[in-house]
Amino acid sequence: MSVEITAGPPDTTSPEIADAVGAAERVLTKRLGAQVRLADPEALGGTGRSVVIRVRVASSPFSMPRTLVVKRYPAGTGDRDPWAHEAVSHQLLTALPAEERATPELFAHDAASRLVVLEDLGRAPRLSEKLHAKDARAAERGLLSWAHAMGRLHATTAGRDADFDALMRRAGAQCCQDPIAVDVHAAIAGLPALLESTLGVATSTQAVEFAAGAAKAFSTSRRRAFSPSTSCPDNHLVTSRGVRFVDFEGGCVRDIVFDAAALRVPFPSCWCGWGLPPGMSEAMVAAWRAEVGSVWPEMDDDAVLLPRLLEAQLLWVWLATWRALSKPMPTADNAPPRSVVLTGRWVRLRSDALILGEKTVASHADAVIGALADRYGSEVLELPLYPAFR
Repeated sequence: MSVEITAGPPDTTSPEIADAVGAAERVLTKRLGAQVRLADPEALGGTGRSVVIRVRVASSPFSMPRTLVVKRYPAGTGDRDPWAHEAVSHQLLTALPAEERATPELFAHDAASRLVVLEDLGRAPRLSEKLHAKDARAAERGLLSWAHAMGRLHATTAGRDADFDALMRRAGAQCCQDPIAVDVHAAIAGLPALLESTLGVATSTQAVEFAAGAAKAFSTSRRRAFSPSTSCPDNHLVTSRGVRFVDFEGGCVRDIVFDAAALRVPFPSCWCGWGLPPGMSEAMVAAWRAEVGSVWPEMDDDAVLLPRLLEAQLLWVWLATWRALSKPMPTADNAPPRSVVLTGRWVRLRSDALILGEKTVASHADAVIGALADRYGSEVLELPLYPAFR
């Protein structure tokens, strides 16, 4: 979700919003030791999993920003607790020097109230707005800024596993530390049968072994840093200081290359992905490498990075396919049909596999592409570019 998406006129009569305002006042008052009053709540966009509002600081005995953002979460379910990931992520990142922070500052958090109070980054445009506008150069700058910001985030949080783990334990979280990893393993286990039953595609033993080996390698990698976990263009604000990340409901520490693969499969955790012009993904990967090279110099070596990048790319594509075929594929708002987005990801995977000579991956991708075209029509083979690049 983005803290910058306004959802029509603010609904100040909502009981959920009123409760969130009251809870935030109590948390801030307790933290500061003096009464804080908040006013003028403005409902911001979200996914329905939390209440997200912008509030004005009406009165405070201390110097505070004019406005703040409040996020309040319902109780966690199963192995997922978005509040714990959000709160812990912001604790970790707020400890960074201000000039290195690519995220809002955390002002307060409370486990009992299940909320966080954050710096309001203002009304900066979202990356999605740049991609859907008419200025190709602005869209390109936004994408490159996103890649640089991701690389800086990795470089400044390198090796913070122990800190993140300690904060998660302190938060009382019993959930997994990387929610995406759980789904990746489920996809590896379930996708071959799903491909067979829905598309009539047989997955070779070699392809299954390649995917399983990739997942194992990422789980044991030492190239680890903080990750937002999921990435959508609505969750990136394009500010004068570069792109800022604002959603950490799955924030975790994991292998940096798994995030870098999102530059090849833009926004792989959501279905709003359009196509990019030739060379754009390569430019984004280069921008990311420029930021992480000082910490992980081996990332400058194609022989090291590119095979790992392909492995991560395959895991993202398998995960997306498993999710898509597990339930109907409705078209997302302002996006191509999901079948087109999904096919585009397999087409890119095949192309990159052929460049590296990974015939197992390329052959598997070719079979899935053909089956998707047979089922949904040949039009799925043409993924339209983002409007900014047409």
